[in-house]
Amino acid sequence: MRFAVVVFPGSNCDRDMYHAVKDVLGEEAELVWYENSNLADYDGILLPGGFSYGDYLRSGAVAATSDVMKQVKEHAAKGKPVLGVCNGFQVLTETGLLPGALMRNEKLSFMCHQEELIVENNQTMFTTGYTKGEVVRFPIAHGEGNYFCDAQTLADLQTNNQIVLTYRNNPNGSVADIAGIINKEGNVLGMMPHPERAVESLLGSDDGLTLFKSLVQNWRESHYVANA
Repeated sequence: MRFAVVVFPGSNCDRDMYHAVKDVLGEEAELVWYENSNLADYDGILLPGGFSYGDYLRSGAVAATSDVMKQVKEHAAKGKPVLGVCNGFQVLTETGLLPGALMRNEKLSFMCHQEELIVENNQTMFTTGYTKGEVVRFPIAHGEGNYFCDAQTLADLQTNNQIVLTYRNNPNGSVADIAGIINKEGNVLGMMPHPERAVESLLGSDDGLTLFKSLVQNWRESHYVANA
């Protein structure tokens, strides 16, 4: 599987993402500068964390207007997988690929530590390697990770089983303890915790590796069926 790790000015988790899929998972991956991007030949798109464009205006708001995000939308519309982590999640909400918004943390401070998460939906292409209700540990590193949506959107997320991960001990005030959501079609996942920083036990947890393994396995199975 061939991944594109999209790099914006201010991205700072791109190398972490690249290391996770290239060096640990053993898949093809390239760092793709947002201005020189042609995403047509990639199987999966990864939007890393950081502070794209310095988080000016709103986190992810400027990056959402870039030409590369038009390609990401086209990629998603074809059913190909897109994963946005931290700032990448913020970009996905700003583009409308995912509902809701990310606001300042409830305590108005930057947070950087391990968090326990609950796998609420293990039937997505990103989570089949987990069991429903499984508790995993990923690090968080954000100042604007407080997920918000209105009551109707929350009801829709719950009805459609789009809430993929929740915090066991909500650190930032996110509505319904939400840590990660997926689109209705099931191929665009946004999450604030960092699975790419939890792929080796040396880092304190390797629970994130299962997410990437699930994605690759499900892509290969669907790709095999499509080409059979």
